[in-house]
Amino acid sequence: MITTAEEYQQVQAQLRQLEDRLSRLQQDHPMGSKGFTKAGIRKMIARLHEELAVYEGHQEVHHADP
Repeated sequence: MITTAEEYQQVQAQLRQLEDRLSRLQQDHPMGSKGFTKAGIRKMIARLHEELAVYEGHQEVHHADP
């Protein structure tokens, strides 16, 4: 779970790295090849998106409170 702005930045960097890795895999290995690897990377990307969304939601709530 992301609790600080620094962790948020680190997760964003991880997300970019995973997206780049997935892109390279898709280019280097067409459909049907390396399917489990690509699926695993997609799951990690989805998890990071969820963590970022939770953190962003908490930040919006904290900034909206008077």
